[in-house]
Amino acid sequence: MANAGDTQNASLAAYQQYVQQVLSERGFDDEIISQKFMLLLEEAGGFAKAARKQANLAEATDATAETLSAAAADVFTVLLDICNQLGLDLEQAFINREHENQARTWQ
Repeated sequence: MANAGDTQNASLAAYQQYVQQVLSERGFDDEIISQKFMLLLEEAGGFAKAARKQANLAEATDATAETLSAAAADVFTVLLDICNQLGLDLEQAFINREHENQARTWQ
């Protein structure tokens, strides 16, 4: 079984591989891409809710929110899972995109 401690100070590629392994172990490797994108949106909503709570913005009295860090981690995990299913190396995609952004003129 994969151990989260093994990813401490790991590369993004290592996190991506870890997510693939643990989601398989937990039985989530049979979900289709549309299910994963819906889950990403759901987790992003949880992240927004946690951010609102931390910023002391108005919310429903019966609202519950997880911690901001846990919500961010959930979004990250689902994003890595989607990248795995699509065969996308997120670390390399990030590096490539940053090279493109460095060449752009920002105003």
